[in-house]
Amino acid sequence: MDGKRLLDQVRDKIRAKHYSIRTEEAYLHWMKRFILFHRKCHPRDLGAKEVEAFLSHLAVAGNVSASTQNQARSALLFLYKEVLQVDLPWLTDIVSAKRPTRLPVVLTQSEVAELLAHTSGTSGLILRMVYGTGMRIMECMRLRVKDIDFERAEITIREGKGFKDRMTMLPKSVVRPLQEHLGRVRLLHEQDLRDGYGEVFMPYALARKYPNAGRSWIWVAHARPCARDIRTSMCSTVRFSVGKDFARPAFVAHGAPSRR
Repeated sequence: MDGKRLLDQVRDKIRAKHYSIRTEEAYLHWMKRFILFHRKCHPRDLGAKEVEAFLSHLAVAGNVSASTQNQARSALLFLYKEVLQVDLPWLTDIVSAKRPTRLPVVLTQSEVAELLAHTSGTSGLILRMVYGTGMRIMECMRLRVKDIDFERAEITIREGKGFKDRMTMLPKSVVRPLQEHLGRVRLLHEQDLRDGYGEVFMPYALARKYPNAGRSWIWVAHARPCARDIRTSMCSTVRFSVGKDFARPAFVAHGAPSRR
């Protein structure tokens, strides 16, 4: 590993530990920010003083939240402990930012119904499934056709929080919209295959064991024409064609209540 660039070593270590792709992106981002903040000095030549200076800069000049500051701290601790293998006392002495304790905002049933009335299409379907099944947003984004059981009205959630599988119900109200959506997606997937795309990333070397599985429609619940996978540089399909702010227009139209 000595001949590799530092960030390539970081990627190798993160993937060896099977961290999520979101964690990889976040950690690499903060490590780059840390190196640039100290004028491209190698982290091995820096210590507790420089780490604390960077975290303080994020809080004071960057005005970031406590959770963002703690994410940057976790990234730097991973860099020093796991990649550079620096075992110094100051690593565990760096204090985490204190996150404020707030009560969650919970909408009433009538507010949820009015909110859903302002949604349609794929975004509306996602919102209804998140509300009706209890899935997290990313769990819904990664949902695959093979994990939907219309006969039993069940959904199997694979590798949720803590890499645990679990079962949840499939609400009757989303069955027909979901079936219609899958019909449209299947046509899109077939067109993608004709255009040379339509393939998804297969983890844990499954692509070698099942060469055609990544191109099968049963593995893709929701797709868009092409996205570059940063792990393989392969141009492939992904499940949903909407971003994390897909519900924002509905909240704006509805006038979401503020209870803080």
